[in-house]
Amino acid sequence: MTDKLDAAVFKVAGVVVLGAIMSILDVTVVSVAIPTFQREFGTSYAIAAWTMTGYTLALASVIPLAGWAADRFGTKRLYMMALIFFVLGSLLCSTAWNIESLIAFRVIQGLGGGMLMPLGMTIMTHAAGPRRIGRVMAVLGVPMLLGPIAGPILGGWLIENFSWHWIFLINVPIGVSALISAAIVLPGDRPEPSESFDFRGMLLASPGLALFLFGVSSIPEAGTVVAAKVLIPAVIGVLLMITFVFHALRTEHPLIDLRLFADRALTFAALTMLLFAIAFFGMGLLLPTYLQQVRGESALDAGLLLAPQGIGAMLTMPVAGRLVDKIGPGKIVLTGITLITLGTTYFVRIDANDPYLPMLIALFVMGLGMGCTMMPTMTAAIQTLTHHQVARGSTLMNIVNQTAGSIGTATMSVVLTNVLKNKPLAGPAIAANFDPGLAATLPPGALDTGLRQAAQAFGHTYTVALVLIVLTVIPAFFLPRTEPVNPETAEDAVGAGAASQV
Repeated sequence: MTDKLDAAVFKVAGVVVLGAIMSILDVTVVSVAIPTFQREFGTSYAIAAWTMTGYTLALASVIPLAGWAADRFGTKRLYMMALIFFVLGSLLCSTAWNIESLIAFRVIQGLGGGMLMPLGMTIMTHAAGPRRIGRVMAVLGVPMLLGPIAGPILGGWLIENFSWHWIFLINVPIGVSALISAAIVLPGDRPEPSESFDFRGMLLASPGLALFLFGVSSIPEAGTVVAAKVLIPAVIGVLLMITFVFHALRTEHPLIDLRLFADRALTFAALTMLLFAIAFFGMGLLLPTYLQQVRGESALDAGLLLAPQGIGAMLTMPVAGRLVDKIGPGKIVLTGITLITLGTTYFVRIDANDPYLPMLIALFVMGLGMGCTMMPTMTAAIQTLTHHQVARGSTLMNIVNQTAGSIGTATMSVVLTNVLKNKPLAGPAIAANFDPGLAATLPPGALDTGLRQAAQAFGHTYTVALVLIVLTVIPAFFLPRTEPVNPETAEDAVGAGAASQV
């Protein structure tokens, strides 16, 4: 197999990226629509936020099934089925008549969306082969890194210029195109139905993960970790997942193959991804909120100001992908973490009146680092797995990514909320940014002081993210720093060598 990416691989990548873009954008595009849902359906923010929570929980619940289902039904058929579920859910969401129906339809969307990313990673890995995984993962990394940035921009633009229905309707033509392309382009595969379905594992893993993430997602609303709404589902979820661990280690074909952690590269990649994703998704919440609440920017303008981060990631991602295939992911990921650390340092001391140019430069530097971090880490996890293990490895890494994302957003929300509570003028100043009439009621100088206090709260929260990024260096230090050797390739080479001596 040639090391160069050929047209066939690029066609497969195009199909997979179409599906991934829809799935990832839909996690963030709805975030800017929550106030609109409140107004349209006459509901509270807490209930409207379930349009995001319901989607995320459905996403998390179905991810553990992806590895087994891919082996059982074949990746092509399952990928097309996931696309149908996602498009159907999108179409139904646009017809929602109340908040309850919208939440229910978002769950249907999530059931399809949860399968798209792990299946996409599996399909691309099989298409490219072990020596080209880094480069194809760089292609798949574009929607993963740009989703949190492009989502608010797209959502704000569609709502401002059309209506909330279009944040869902836009998925229909894209999804139909992806479905037709998948039918034509994706190669047929042979399902392996020999493995029995781990029904007990499903009853433990999927509800356990969903309950844990529900508890974590409830932290910002509850304002504390010790609230019953947080502790009860989170503790039950953890107990179910612990029980699953014991079950999985004693079962021949578990739903989630935890024995993959015997692979040293996958273990350190999972730890790197866990810390990095907590910080990345947590920071993804902070800056748009700062720009809207402290600087008074609209949702659309806030999204546009994040563009340098995406540009930086797109510049380094293809280069990082090529280098990972040649020298291993270790050095590339450490370089990325260093760049992200440099960029994040700026935001630790952010102020209410900082000029935008230094901020945009810092975002660009962070983007350069992110292009060297997320997908090379994913590559490190599956580069040394056998063909049969790839689907299970992709599932495992997507569970880590999804869990870390929920923990990251919840952690940063709670830290920011608690720090703002200790800044007495911050709340009124933020409110005055949204209602200019309130500014006249504040004492002289209170608005400027309050916004400065609010900016300091964001800076303190960025400190938490910075610590997490620095800690990521520890597991990243143990990632492979040489060209990886795939076990199947190695076995073939040994076999050929033995044959030549006969």
